[in-house]
This record gives sequence, structure tokens and C-alpha cells, in this order.
Amino acid sequence: MKSPFLLSALLLSCAFSAFAEDKPLLAIVGKPIYESKLDTALAAPWKSAKGKWEALDGVIRGSELPEDKHGAVTRLPNKLPDFVIEYEFKFEGAKSTSLSINAVKDHMARIMITPQSVTVQRDDNDHDGPDKAIVFARFAADLQPGTWHKVRMEMVGDTIFGKVDDLIAWGSSDLFKQTRMAPGFTVGGQSVDFRNLKISEATLNPDWATIQATLPKPGEKMAGPAGKPAAKKAP
Repeated sequence: MKSPFLLSALLLSCAFSAFAEDKPLLAIVGKPIYESKLDTALAAPWKSAKGKWEALDGVIRGSELPEDKHGAVTRLPNKLPDFVIEYEFKFEGAKSTSLSINAVKDHMARIMITPQSVTVQRDDNDHDGPDKAIVFARFAADLQPGTWHKVRMEMVGDTIFGKVDDLIAWGSSDLFKQTRMAPGFTVGGQSVDFRNLKISEATLNPDWATIQATLPKPGEKMAGPAGKPAAKKAP
């Protein structure tokens, strides 16, 4: 029988291997739901309600149109089971972008990104009603224009896990157990490029509790290879 110390060491080793390989942490990836390099013009089933969405040099570029008086939005109509969404983006002058998931009648959750910050949140689900958004973490970032960044959102049961490069956060809400639908991108200003989108079914990682215990607190950077201290939360 392995000693408790050895068992703990093995579990931690598995957890840090997951970091190194950049694998989903909350979820185990299952069957693909949708996959695209985003290298050609968006067509059905995509629905672009606002803004300009164009194929440009092998990527999709989203830009807000001033006459819309609203950020650019494009979505897939899918209803989602537990899922993992991964893609890459780069700022080309825009002030913000997000990966957004809707509930049946309103917003559900998003990863909101600006060149200076990353926010993982449960959205306000009734606009002018009593419900309010819950920010799981908001922290400082330095996302330079012209540089590609990786985004991952995992949602299993009542829990969301968001990751932008090495910035991570997670949180739980009963809202996440409702019907999830219409994953999509938003862009505030001009412009943001997108590529390599993949949406997959997911199940709960049985090692999530162990992995979670090794992670920095939501809103802090993951420690580097040398075990450098995690970054402080932005005010």
C-alpha cells in the first residue's frame, strides 16, 4: 500500500502535469460539438447580430460599428451540455472582447477581457430586475495588441473555470445548472481577431478537488516553473 505522503505526491504530480500540458482542469474533454479554424467567412449556423465579422488573412475579425451603438456580437445557436470551449484571440485596436454564454431568456456567464484586465463572472440574469452579476475574479493583465492569447472556459454542473493565458478563476452558481445556449464572441471597439475555436462535451474531472487545492486563489496568476509568488489581485 502506498504511503499517504507518496499518494499526495503522486496527486500533486498529476495536477502540475496538467498545468504543464495546458489541459482542462475542471473537466474531462469528451466528444466535439463544434470545431473551426475560423479561417473563412462565418456562415450558418453562426448568427451575427451586431458589428462587422469578416474573414481576413486566415482569421475572423470582429469590429464594432459605430452606427450599431452596441458591441459586435456573433453566436452559435447550440444548446450546451457540460462543456469546454477553447480558442485564441488578439487585440487589433479594440477596447474589449468576451466569450459569452446565455441562458434561455438572458445572459449566464462570460470571460470579459480588456487589454488591461480579465474578469470571470456569472452574468446579471434579468437586466433591470433584482439579480446582479457575480464577479468571481477580476485581475490585472497586459494583453498587447498583435499578440495571440489563449482562452478556455470549462463549465460542469454548477461550476465555471476560466483561463486566459496563465490567469485563472473559477466559481459556482445554481444558474449554471439551467439550460446553457448560444456561445459567442463580443467585441467592443475595433477590432479583435479570432482563430482555432473548439467546443467539446465534458464531464467532471475526478481529480478536480485535488487540483483545485493546488491552484492559486481565483484572480491570481498560476505560479511559474520556479514557484514564483502569485500576482496580487487588481483593485
